[in-house]
Amino acid sequence: MTPRILPWLALASSLTVFSAQAKSVTDYDVLVGAYTAGASEGIYRYGFNTQTGQFEAKPRQVITSENPSWLTLSKNQRHLFAVNENGPGQTDVVGKVSSFAIDPKTHAVSFINQIDSKGDEPTHSNLSADGRFLFVANYAVHPDPGGSLAVVPVGKDGTLSPVVQTATHAASKVNPERQASSHVHSAVPSPDGKYLIAMDLGADKIFVFNYDGKQTQPLKPAKTPSVDLPPGSGPRHLLFSKDGKHAWLTLEMSGQVAAFDYHDGVFKRTQLVDLANKDGQQYRAAGGLHTSPDGKFLYVANRGDANELLVFSVNAGNGQLKEVQRRSVEGKEPREFAFDPSGHFVLIANQKSNQIVTVRVDPKTGVLGDTVQKVDFDSPSDFRFLTH
Repeated sequence: MTPRILPWLALASSLTVFSAQAKSVTDYDVLVGAYTAGASEGIYRYGFNTQTGQFEAKPRQVITSENPSWLTLSKNQRHLFAVNENGPGQTDVVGKVSSFAIDPKTHAVSFINQIDSKGDEPTHSNLSADGRFLFVANYAVHPDPGGSLAVVPVGKDGTLSPVVQTATHAASKVNPERQASSHVHSAVPSPDGKYLIAMDLGADKIFVFNYDGKQTQPLKPAKTPSVDLPPGSGPRHLLFSKDGKHAWLTLEMSGQVAAFDYHDGVFKRTQLVDLANKDGQQYRAAGGLHTSPDGKFLYVANRGDANELLVFSVNAGNGQLKEVQRRSVEGKEPREFAFDPSGHFVLIANQKSNQIVTVRVDPKTGVLGDTVQKVDFDSPSDFRFLTH
């Protein structure tokens, strides 16, 4: 049984504690989501020092919420949306989405409302470019009823209205256990806001929708409605390049990253990179991916037996990847990771070893360096920095 660890257990004695009021240019609030089957209570607001790369010893605020596994901020950072990854076997068996207000001066978080996600285990969300809708990926572990994409209207005050549109897809069934039904793992708007791209692990496809925010049901299949991926590969998360001309996709089940050229809703695959090292085909599970703040490097979490971050340099001309480094996350199951506002540190949520690990980054070379801090924290899942 996984040990239950209180998220605010004592840190190293050298840690400097900052007052919540005594903010400086190096002092930021970071929101941490966590699974709540153990000791965690939901969402935590911590102080983070971008000069030392360290967390405050205790959270500034604890926001009770069931299994807030993915956090989404509005553009102005005045609203926070959390998917509550509930489902059969959980304390709450109904998948939900929660909305919160963020005070612009103090960053205090307060609850607005919550709705049903119309699916089990919602695992990801994203706002439309115009902020009118939240797109929720109901992963759904069990094949019946399976996963779905849900569209949630968002009011100007951050209030969520009931789901107005859903989409599900035929499963590939290549893997009879994990691909017996649709399993929507994420949904990402295109850089120009004209399209929504949904990744379906169960279908081995990504699905492209036209987006029209003026419609009550804003999505309809695009002219090229889907992109086929290798059988049994299990697409997870998609990330666009800064110029919007390229995209990268983690394939969870095959442990790969696919690179694409992208233009006006159409994807053309240009590269397929295997995350396994040369020592053999260990069990692997590609996870989150993020670029460095300048977009010159791509970082990819490889979970499974590897439990490492891979660093790739990005060819600015064609978006293709070249491996630079692979580094242990010093824990198990890196659910997500994030760069701090300075770009000098990466925070890693090691879900199954109950720790947040902070690692130094060299912005010039992209190389991950020394471990700066390890914070005991039960089942961390996601990070969002409040920068304004």
